[in-house]
Amino acid sequence: MNRRKTRDIAMKLLFEMSINKEDYMSTIESFKENAEVKLEDVDFSYIIRILKNVNDNLDLINETISNNLVKWKIDRISKINLSILKLAVCEILFEEDIPNKVSLNEAIELAKKYGEDNSASFVNGVLNSIIKK
Repeated sequence: MNRRKTRDIAMKLLFEMSINKEDYMSTIESFKENAEVKLEDVDFSYIIRILKNVNDNLDLINETISNNLVKWKIDRISKINLSILKLAVCEILFEEDIPNKVSLNEAIELAKKYGEDNSASFVNGVLNSIIKK
């Protein structure tokens, strides 16, 4: 399994859910039907677990993010950065087999790849604050 590719897809699906407001299983099924990438090395059990945990624990995840923002409000964060943060916070809170540093580093890489110029440092600051608490 390719965890980086899987995490990348999970973040994109969280982003899609934030726009389309579909439930997580519909979003995953739609992705599988329309995917233009090879899916053999994608860990869909991880994706389902992450999307379900974000869906089921959205208030806690949003509160965790909000409580670690400095001079920001959660509704001002871009949807892509918020999707990256939700994924990482979900891993930190609910995925015991993934070290916090791995979640942090992977989130920073996603922010560099998909976010704006300052996204990586923003994501790093928020997640470092969460991990330290």
